[in-house]
Amino acid sequence: QVQLVESGGGLVQAGGSLRLSCAASGSIFSAYAMGWYRQAPGKQRELVAAITSGGITNYADSVKGRCTISRDNAKNTVYLQMNNLKSEDTAVYYCTADGAMLRVLRGIPAYWGQGTQVTVSS
Repeated sequence: QVQLVESGGGLVQAGGSLRLSCAASGSIFSAYAMGWYRQAPGKQRELVAAITSGGITNYADSVKGRCTISRDNAKNTVYLQMNNLKSEDTAVYYCTADGAMLRVLRGIPAYWGQGTQVTVSS
């Protein structure tokens, strides 16, 4: 069993930055692919970024150049650095984990965090 706890969300002005963190329980964190999804009110859930156990990353076209996903296996933590935030980035952001990167990319990972709210004001 894996538990994921997100933090770092909040209210920021357009053009600002946030760094989201996801702390994972368990002793096999380094073997998991990790991802960040987001869901805004009235909109479909969408992938923001994902990272394999080996550090290979994928990003949604809408955030390329503005977001960076990274992991610190020693701390069992995954990060999402978001820069130049826009109003359309407003959403609840969810940390996800699975033993297979493909399941993360397809939106069906085994584990989901509780979510953290990001609100970007214009």
